[in-house]
Amino acid sequence: MAVNEEVWVVIPARYQARRFPGKSLALLRGKAMVLWVLEACRAARLPDQVVVATDDRRIAETVEAAGGRVVMTASSHPSGTARLAEVAHRHPEVKWFINVQGDEPGIEPGLVDRVIRRLQERSDPGLVVSAAAELQQKIDYHSPHVVKVVFDFVGKALYFSRSAIPFYQDLEVACRGFQGGCPGVYQHLGVYGYSGEFLRNLQHLRPGVLAGAENLEQLNWLENGVPIEILTCASAWGGIDTPEELERLAAKWSENNRGFVGERYE
Repeated sequence: MAVNEEVWVVIPARYQARRFPGKSLALLRGKAMVLWVLEACRAARLPDQVVVATDDRRIAETVEAAGGRVVMTASSHPSGTARLAEVAHRHPEVKWFINVQGDEPGIEPGLVDRVIRRLQERSDPGLVVSAAAELQQKIDYHSPHVVKVVFDFVGKALYFSRSAIPFYQDLEVACRGFQGGCPGVYQHLGVYGYSGEFLRNLQHLRPGVLAGAENLEQLNWLENGVPIEILTCASAWGGIDTPEELERLAAKWSENNRGFVGERYE
């Protein structure tokens, strides 16, 4: 790693989630969800530091009891990225930050490293790097809890939505021959890579109309002309927004161990 290119993975975790209060501490196979995320991020090879950023002492104590590092942040942050911005202001020595949401227990270590490599290859402090995977279940195509993304031929995001994008006039025909999946429909995954410089300038972006409509912070960046590069992967994991989704993931893991596909390290 180049000199002065320190990389931190920061896991923003809050207790008061609107749809699923306390989900960071919800148990998945007997372990708090945030600890699954912490474990996976620690298994990545390239980060210099992995920390959990939270405003809740219950989350902090759970993480610290597992040997993790915690940064206490303000309770007023409207998004995970805003929480990372506070960390970036307090640690100007860190050049790159990877945001892995605390409700993404299926995050794979290899994908974290891919995001870091792409940031360092591009070396563009104004670029955001994220990831997506082809949708694996047609039931999620119309779900507002599953964020879809469309991108151009070189991997730059065009739009993110809770609605069905791209819209297929006949989904059954489009998905014919596929085992439950939706070819060409990509689910956005809850990982972002950005520079400390980007985070420290976040407050200067104009509020976005589309971001407010969809309640998706990344649309605010697109509306401000920030390029978002999408890495595609084979993983079928996604964020947990409801207790039902947690139950589905727990059942899947019990059948398929942890369910890693192509980004894990043996």
